[in-house]
Amino acid sequence: MAKTTKKQEVSYAEAMAEVEQILARFNTQQMDVDTLAAEVKRATELIAQCKERLVRAEREVAEVLGTEEGSR
Repeated sequence: MAKTTKKQEVSYAEAMAEVEQILARFNTQQMDVDTLAAEVKRATELIAQCKERLVRAEREVAEVLGTEEGSR
């Protein structure tokens, strides 16, 4: 049976906080070499989620502003 993995969505603030924690562990050399790849992968996933949210928010704001501009 194939195991399906679903990306865990967290809020933008939670994602950024987790990325900052990972970066802090890396910078203070508290990151174990055995977990380095997993930590980098997690940080990459979180950053991608943040970028996606920013793009989505920018698009939504542009739509709202475009709608308001058209109604004037």
